[in-house]
Amino acid sequence: MRPRPVGERFSLGVDGLSARHSVGRPVTTLSGRPTDAVAEPSYAPQIWHRDHRIALACIIAATGLILLAGFLGPSVVTLTLGPRDSLLPPWYLPAGVVSPNEWLVSVMIWLAILVGALGLFVGMRALTDGWRPRVRRLFALGTGLSLATVLVPPLTSADVLMYAAYGRLQLLGRDPYEITPAMVTRSQFDPVMKWLERPWTDTPSVYGPITSWTQLLANHLGGENMHDIVFWLQILAVVPFVIACGGAVLMTHGDPARSARATLFTIANPMLIWAVVAGAHNEALSVMLGVLGLLMMRKNPFLAGVGIGLAGCVKLSIGIWGLAMLWAYRRESKKAMLLCLGAAIPMGLAYVLWAPAAFRQVLRNGAYVSVGSWANPVFRLLHLFLTAAHAKVVVGVISYLGLVVIAWMLSRVVPWTAVPGLEKGADLRRDPLTIAVRTALVLSVAWLVTSMYTLSWYDLIAWIPLSLLAASKLDRIMLLRITPLSLAYVPGRAIDMGTALDFTATRVRDTVSPIIQMLVVVAIVLWWKRPDRPELFPFSRRTGTGARPSPVSPAEPS
Repeated sequence: MRPRPVGERFSLGVDGLSARHSVGRPVTTLSGRPTDAVAEPSYAPQIWHRDHRIALACIIAATGLILLAGFLGPSVVTLTLGPRDSLLPPWYLPAGVVSPNEWLVSVMIWLAILVGALGLFVGMRALTDGWRPRVRRLFALGTGLSLATVLVPPLTSADVLMYAAYGRLQLLGRDPYEITPAMVTRSQFDPVMKWLERPWTDTPSVYGPITSWTQLLANHLGGENMHDIVFWLQILAVVPFVIACGGAVLMTHGDPARSARATLFTIANPMLIWAVVAGAHNEALSVMLGVLGLLMMRKNPFLAGVGIGLAGCVKLSIGIWGLAMLWAYRRESKKAMLLCLGAAIPMGLAYVLWAPAAFRQVLRNGAYVSVGSWANPVFRLLHLFLTAAHAKVVVGVISYLGLVVIAWMLSRVVPWTAVPGLEKGADLRRDPLTIAVRTALVLSVAWLVTSMYTLSWYDLIAWIPLSLLAASKLDRIMLLRITPLSLAYVPGRAIDMGTALDFTATRVRDTVSPIIQMLVVVAIVLWWKRPDRPELFPFSRRTGTGARPSPVSPAEPS
C-alpha cells in the first residue's frame, strides 16, 4: 500500500472519489512542480451548488436518463436500427413491449441535458473551492458512463446511419464522395440503406478518408445488418473519445489540481458524453489523433505533425489545431518545417493520392447554415431582401470577419498558464505545448461561436484545450454555449411527430438557441471590454477605475 503523505487525509464519503488535503500540503505550481507554499484549508462544501457530491449525482443521473430513454426502444429520440440478428449491443426492449410516448422521451432527454449541465457547473465551482477528486476513480467513472452509453441505440442524431451508408457504398464498390445513398436506394433494395433518414440521404460524404475507412470497417464487421454496423460505429466513437480524454489527462501529469480539472472537463463531462458518445459522432477520432500530436510538441515536431495530419484526414476542421501548433514553432523555423512535413505526408497521401474527391466534398460543409446557430435568424432576415445564395455570402463574410475579431479578443483575455511539465525556470511564453494549447483554445472557440454551421458535438475541439489550462470565464461561456445547442436538437430528426412537440422543439432550435448563441458572442466581447469583472454580462458600470489586467496568471511572471 502506498504510504500516505504527511498532512494528507482522504474522505471516502458517499462517492469514494474525494481526496481532501489539509493545511500544510505543498502547493503545485502551474509548471507542475511543488513549492513550499502552504495550501488553503481543507475543502468542506457548505452550499449545494459548490458540493462535488451534487455534481457527481447529477452527472450520473444525466447518463441514467439517457440510458433509460434509449432502452425503451425506437422513438422520436431513439433511432430505429432494423432487425437484431445477434446478441451485440445496442440493447433495448423488444418491439411491442412498450410504445414510448414522444413527450416522455423528449422531456427525459431535455432533463438529462439540463441536469448534466448543472452537474458540470457545480463540479466547476467545487474544483474552484478546492475539491481534489481521485483522478483515476473519476476517470473510471467517466469511462464507465461513456461505455454504458453505447449499450443503447444512438439518440436524436441520425448521422450514424449516414456513416453506415457511406461504408455500405464503399463495400458495394461505389465512391461515397461521388455517389449518394439515395442514388442507390431509388434503383434497388439495400438491407442497410433502407433504414436511412432524411435529410442527408442525397448528400455525398463530407468526411475525410480515414473516417471513410472506419465506416467501411464497420460494414465489414456488421455485415448487412444496420443494427450491428451501428454498434461497431459506436465503438469507433467511444474508444477514441476515451483515448483522447486520457491523452488530455496525461498532459496534466504532476499537477493534481489540473488533472482533476482535465478529467472533469473531458471524460466525466456529461455534455460531451451526450453530444459525442450518445450520437456516435466521429469528432472523437480526429481529436484523439490531434491530442497524440499535442503530446509530441515538446519532444518531436515531426511526430506532432504526423499526428495533426492524420487528424485532418478524419475531419479537416481539426486543422485549427494545426495552425496553433505551427504558431507555437514560429520562432523555430526548423521545428516548424518538420511539423509541416509530418502533417503533409498523411494529408498528401489521403487527399491527393487515395481520395482526391474527398477534399472538394469536405469543403462543402462550410456552405451550410445550421438552424440552432446565430447565423440562422440573420440568414432568414437577409433572405427577405436577397436570394438564398447572396444571403449566404453575406452571412459567410460576417462569419469570417467575426472569427478574426473574436479570436483577437480572446487572445487578449485568455490567461497564460503553463501546461504541466514545463521545466523549472522555463518561460511559458516560449513553451511550444503551452502556446499550442492556448492558441488552439482561442481559435477553436472563435471558430465555434462565429461559424455558420455549428453543432454541439463540434465543441469537443475546444473542451480538450480548455481542460488543460487554468480556470477562466471561458469555462462558463462554453457551458452556456453547449447546453442550448444540445437542447436544440431534441428530437432533432426529420421524422413525423405530434404538432405540439414539433412546435416546441422547433422554437427551441430556431429561436432559443440562436438567441443564446448571440449572447455567447456578447459575453466574449464584454469579457474583452471589462476583463476585471467576474460576471458573464457586466452591463452596469462599477464605481471606480481599474486598469486592464494582464492575461497572465498571477502565479506566472508577465
